[in-house]
Amino acid sequence: MRREIREERDMSQKPVYVKQSIGVNGLEKIILKEVRGFSAEVYLYGGQVTSWKNERGEELLFVSSKANFNPPKSIRGGIPICFPQFSNLGSLDHHGFARNKLWTLDPNPPPFPTNSTSRAFIDLILKNSEDDSKNWPHRYEFRLRIALGPTGDLMMTSRIRNTNKDGKSFTFTFAYHTYLYVTDISEVRIEGLETLDYLDNLKNRQRFTEQGDAITFESEVDKVYVSTPTKIAIIDHERKRIFEVRKDGLPDAVVWNPWDKKAKTISDLGDDEYKHMLCVQSACVEKAITLKPGEEWKGRQEISAVPSSYCSGQLDPRKVLFQY
Repeated sequence: MRREIREERDMSQKPVYVKQSIGVNGLEKIILKEVRGFSAEVYLYGGQVTSWKNERGEELLFVSSKANFNPPKSIRGGIPICFPQFSNLGSLDHHGFARNKLWTLDPNPPPFPTNSTSRAFIDLILKNSEDDSKNWPHRYEFRLRIALGPTGDLMMTSRIRNTNKDGKSFTFTFAYHTYLYVTDISEVRIEGLETLDYLDNLKNRQRFTEQGDAITFESEVDKVYVSTPTKIAIIDHERKRIFEVRKDGLPDAVVWNPWDKKAKTISDLGDDEYKHMLCVQSACVEKAITLKPGEEWKGRQEISAVPSSYCSGQLDPRKVLFQY
């Protein structure tokens, strides 16, 4: 049965900002709607955004047609949360366990700051379980806020607190594993990462320096750019669209596309779907985060989708990052 956590339209046509619904395979999801028409869908399984649409109803995130919505398998696409481990950089399963857990919805989240008019937001909470402690013996609280900004920006804020009572610190790596939908990967370029150092996962994480004026794609790419700027632009030439990724507390940026040969080896990805996806991940990978008991870490990501004629210089991250 559908349950709504903020009122459906009443006789006065009051807009719905947040409601609960049932998604694929009976999994519970949350639908966010912004008054101008932008929307997002979030599954409690994985705390995962699986859809973000503009005011024309165009999908901006990529989800594979073969994606599994069958726990404990992860969902291929959207924005999986990589915690407490990115990739295979540790003893845990690939990308950690947060994306394979059922998160809890906070029924009474704190309000947004007074400088924001957003009402389309939720807070999700993940805490340690006995199952986690077998492989990662730490107590933590992970609070994830997902919101649509007044102009449809998709905003995500993660707060991770060490709640250990034994005096022990813990260390983790993290990423918002963002899958953007692009029209044709061969017609896409990334600006903002040129001249930076990166770790090439296809070459045993060797360190190189980016040489091109912009990043373009003609083969498999799997790179971790380090010490990156707070703003990255992804230009989809064919759609005449720019994705602006703004981030705070996340110094690295992971760029991934499997291309044709690798795509054929991924069971939950269509053979040709690599053409329509690009992962640009706000991350903290090169230098892991360590929290002492009681300490909290915060990492934020905001994504805008604007016409390529838009003046990107107006998207100053110092002006648009909300202080949640």
